[in-house]
Amino acid sequence: MREADPRPVLAGWSNQVTTRSGVRLKVRPAEPEDEALLTDFFSRVTPDDLRFRFLSPVQKAGRNLVAPLVRVDHKSTENFLAFADDGETLVATAMIAADPSLKRAEVALAVRADFKQKGLGWSLLQLVADYAKARGIRSIESIEARDNREAIGLEQEMGFTARSYPGDPTLVLLRKVLHPAA
Repeated sequence: MREADPRPVLAGWSNQVTTRSGVRLKVRPAEPEDEALLTDFFSRVTPDDLRFRFLSPVQKAGRNLVAPLVRVDHKSTENFLAFADDGETLVATAMIAADPSLKRAEVALAVRADFKQKGLGWSLLQLVADYAKARGIRSIESIEARDNREAIGLEQEMGFTARSYPGDPTLVLLRKVLHPAA
């Protein structure tokens, strides 16, 4: 039996989002054709933000890092692209990857340097949390470099709890329960 196309689940997630500071974004799921666009996007984030996103000292986000962000299954993994109001300028990306049982998922965001401090991170994290909740995912998690205070603060403000990451003192695990276990 052939599985149904998962894209209908995404219909409500391609939309306009307005940040708390009034920035309007057009958000849609990534597709394989977006690889060059996403590669260009990562050339416009700060070196620290590139390191924070991939949790390694990455100099450039090459095909090995970008291809998995656009070749998602639209079931357990989704990557949302946020465009400026012109609909063409990619300014942020928010990925969610769930475990096979869809009980928990990891989230990761990146915002272009010239669009930081405008509420994009908050709005995209809220969009991803709403998406996860609608999919029935019980909790979302974020693994952050301990020195990424901005992201840790944002996530805690949104109700995530922080704890040390097992086996790596340089990381912090942040978790937010969306649906308590039955």
